[in-house]
Amino acid sequence: MGDLTVERRDGAAILTLSRPDRLNAVTAELTEELIDALGALARDTATRVVVLTGAGRGFCSGMDLGGDPGDGLAGGGPGRGRVQRLHRGIARGGEVTARLREIPQPVIAALHGPVAGLGVAWALACDLRVADPTTRFVVPFTDLGLSAGDCGLSWLLPRLVGPARAAEVAYRAERFTLDRADELGLVTERAPEGGDLAAALALADELLAKSPYGLARTKELLNLSLDAPGLRGHLAAETAVQTLAFFTEDLAEGMAATRERRPPEFRDR
Repeated sequence: MGDLTVERRDGAAILTLSRPDRLNAVTAELTEELIDALGALARDTATRVVVLTGAGRGFCSGMDLGGDPGDGLAGGGPGRGRVQRLHRGIARGGEVTARLREIPQPVIAALHGPVAGLGVAWALACDLRVADPTTRFVVPFTDLGLSAGDCGLSWLLPRLVGPARAAEVAYRAERFTLDRADELGLVTERAPEGGDLAAALALADELLAKSPYGLARTKELLNLSLDAPGLRGHLAAETAVQTLAFFTEDLAEGMAATRERRPPEFRDR
């Protein structure tokens, strides 16, 4: 068995980081498994929501610090220099972040225990986050001699909490509990202890009842808005997506269900 497990159920996929003895610390192998799994999901029209979680006592404790710093994350084959191998390993960690953002399915993070370092970037790259009371965010970079610009963290954090609060968290190498994460607006739902995965799956079921076209295109537009050069350019993108929606069978079903006060039965048509 690899370092990642993939389970599919009724339109949802559960990706579980599976190195519980190391609090799911990230290695080059785990990174590549995640990239492959996310690549497959991007082409999987049967899966409409994804849940990302960690096995055991934590979500992810960051890069594996066994041996020399960065060795566990370093990628590439023999004969490559240490700088080259580290660059590839870090870049591949960033590729996971990009793919979590780019796949058409909304991604829900089910968080518990340590969410540290690279694990913070991956958690923030998810669209929604459910967390239990054991969750502890650790943004340790400036205490370690590293930059907090790690695998997309310096791009994601200001967009989620605003630039001033992002600077505070990053500069001070903050370690904070669920209450602070909630205050910052990083948590979608609070779950009881040990209940983060169940709560994430319940949220996934809620999203699975929505229009498949509407859900996927909404994620696409939300992502586009983060880099939109201006309102008018984004309005053009919204107009194209919304116009196409009127040619789907699911729109007629959604309208009829609303008039008849019943749950819609979307067929992705």
